Amino acid sequence: MNRVVIAVISILLVNNINAQEFESKEDAYPIDKKGDYKAPLKKMIDLKDIWKDYTFSSETVRGVRSMADGKNYTALEKGKSGVNLVQYNYRTGKKATTLIDAKNLVFNDNKLEMQSYEFSADENKILVGTEVEAIYRRSSKAHYFVYDLETQKVEQLTPEDKQMYADFSPSGNKVAYVVKNNLYFKDFSNGKVTQVTSDGEYNKIINGASDWVYEEELELSKAFQWSADGNKLAYYRFDETAVKQWNMKMYDGLYPSDAQFKYPKAGEENAKVQVKIYNLTDSKTVNVNLGTEYEYIPSIEWTKDPNTLAVISSNRHQSEVKVNLIDAITGNGKTIHTEKSDTYIEMPFDVHFTKDKEHFIILSEKSGFRHLYLHKIDGGLKNQITTGDWPVTSYYGMNERKGIAYFQSAETSPMNRDVYSVNLDGSNKKRLTKKEGTNRADFSNSFAYFINYHTTANTPNYVSLHNSAGNTIRVLKDNQKLNQTLVEYEIGAKTFFKITTSKNVELNAWMIKPPNFDEGKKYPVFLTIYGGPGSQTVTNSWGSSNYFWHQMLAQKGYIVISVDNRGTGARGVDFKKVTYKQLGKYETEDQIEAAKYFATLPYVDASRIGVQGWSYGGYMSSLCLLKGAEYFKAAIAVAPVTNWRFYDSIYTERYMQTPQENEDGYDDNSPINHVEKLKGKYLLVHGMADDNVHLQNTSEMISALVDADKQFDLFVYPNKNHGIYGGNTRYHLYTKMTNFLLENL
Repeated sequence: MNRVVIAVISILLVNNINAQEFESKEDAYPIDKKGDYKAPLKKMIDLKDIWKDYTFSSETVRGVRSMADGKNYTALEKGKSGVNLVQYNYRTGKKATTLIDAKNLVFNDNKLEMQSYEFSADENKILVGTEVEAIYRRSSKAHYFVYDLETQKVEQLTPEDKQMYADFSPSGNKVAYVVKNNLYFKDFSNGKVTQVTSDGEYNKIINGASDWVYEEELELSKAFQWSADGNKLAYYRFDETAVKQWNMKMYDGLYPSDAQFKYPKAGEENAKVQVKIYNLTDSKTVNVNLGTEYEYIPSIEWTKDPNTLAVISSNRHQSEVKVNLIDAITGNGKTIHTEKSDTYIEMPFDVHFTKDKEHFIILSEKSGFRHLYLHKIDGGLKNQITTGDWPVTSYYGMNERKGIAYFQSAETSPMNRDVYSVNLDGSNKKRLTKKEGTNRADFSNSFAYFINYHTTANTPNYVSLHNSAGNTIRVLKDNQKLNQTLVEYEIGAKTFFKITTSKNVELNAWMIKPPNFDEGKKYPVFLTIYGGPGSQTVTNSWGSSNYFWHQMLAQKGYIVISVDNRGTGARGVDFKKVTYKQLGKYETEDQIEAAKYFATLPYVDASRIGVQGWSYGGYMSSLCLLKGAEYFKAAIAVAPVTNWRFYDSIYTERYMQTPQENEDGYDDNSPINHVEKLKGKYLLVHGMADDNVHLQNTSEMISALVDADKQFDLFVYPNKNHGIYGGNTRYHLYTKMTNFLLENL
């Protein structure tokens, strides 16, 4: 194998926080825990700063909603009595009014804490969520109340069990919701509650909400929608009866309890999914007949025609997606667009229908990069809106009156994000954001204004208000206080560079060097990794808490690096989909080659290269330590997949097909099958209540390591899910990982 070649260093360096120079090289922070060194001149980061005192918390603008007129917006703000809902004017920035004062949000003499809110279409009423209880990643349930802005009266949706996904009808006089797997709606004009479904049963039938795998992998949780006229409810029905059950122990009493839910693993039975339409005028339900075979229904969307429902369907391999239009009266459908791929199509598949009822926009990778396409309602292509060797990364919507679409893309660099406008015919594309880095927009309903959230690798949130031409109206949050705090600390610049591998593949990377870096010394390397399909760790964006952990490790003498391997995002289909049916193979090759390159640098201690990752990153760090045993001294794997057979059907099969079809692909790159190669130090960490990457992955890895007579370290967190957080947990976890690195790297 040819030696890895380094390419151009330092593509970007955006840093407005200059580290203070030391008087001499000997004044640098120690490169490891050994030896006698002088105290540094600036503050050093402590784990307590990050996960106890939250010293580096970044300000932002939360809970923003554009009002219907497009001239005003609302936001949640803390007041003396609690959380208030405040209205602001986009143009002037002045506070127009307080729509809900916390002291007035009272029901039956009980003060309510507003945690979520939704306006009725006429904006005369507000649906307030209280006592919100998270279920999985996107699902939750709460007690909901309707607040009348005119009368300031509060009415409870229902006093029974907590409700899920409460949603106003377009007329604003009804609210639909889900309780115990059944769909209901309440008519506030007469107080009547109508039960739309009655067959809902835990772990068997779900109406109006999604199952676990749809929520996690298709980003679908609320599984019902009102028609434009409010006379119909389209909803999903999941039959989970044949899906195998997963049990998790919850250590919450003298005897642990079981959390039980249906979880389809790769190659196993999925839930049977139907879409139904309930007509409020005659209380009848029709079944949607797609007229085509399907395994998944990634999304539904009412068109602006109240009698036409769009249903997106997909085969099990997720290599063919269809857009189907359904007659809401008969339930019969026709396919108006089909998208095919030799590999897979990213999910969810984005389709957006126009108000004129004549067109729809899709986001497709068929050109090799993700772009916007305008289709006629009969499915025929009108024109491609965006083109180029760069991807559209988000679609914000369109001003139909002016015929202008708004989107985010990685046009200037795979590491940057900018906001653009473009005419629907593809002409007059304009970049609306001026600051280099990562920009994310929140547009007003009229598209006359947008709030921009900007960060770089070395600067926190800068939130500003702009007009549709991109001109700045005013700054909302500049995080000046945090920036002043950062000046007090020894913060190193995160710099970007490229590596060219022996196979002539160019990889993006970033690096943080220790304070007062000396090329004459030898430093250990800490590689932080994720690496999953379409993901990125190498972006010109703020890294939040992990950024400061990496800075702390640099202060302790580690060179901290991250590399985006093949399979990651924003560089087109060929770069991303090369890993198809072989997850882990090319990604690990690239990370090993990166380690081999770093080992050749004169200032790197080649015997001290370590790696850490979480989830897919834990899978990658495990593979690196095993397949790259000659190059990695230590690895930390948090919540890792250790065998793709243990993971869910939709995600795994999208990239791997089923185990029955691709046995070698599953076996060749599962860490559990390479434990005999272990030479370095290995720390396994897992939450015992991880509903996503099950503890089974770590349990089976433990058995394999024991059978191979390989020593390792293990830490598990009872009752903690995939995020391993809550209370003192994160501080404890990062203390554990830091100590492991100090002792073994």
